[in-house]
Amino acid sequence: MSQEQANNPLHGLTLEKILVRLQAHFGWQGLYDRVSVNCFANEPSIKSSLKFLRKTQWARDKLEALYIETFS
Repeated sequence: MSQEQANNPLHGLTLEKILVRLQAHFGWQGLYDRVSVNCFANEPSIKSSLKFLRKTQWARDKLEALYIETFS
């Protein structure tokens, strides 16, 4: 393991695992309240949310920060 990843709390987690765990913890409305993106409000699904998050870095950054804040 490189030194760069030694203190990374997201190391080894996929975006899907992060999203599934946060959705189970907060629900879709709770996620939308914390990270205001339409993919969490309008007919949300894991698949559609992943598609959006993979293309939108600022939303992914907010989701990862929420994960660290919630579970670290």
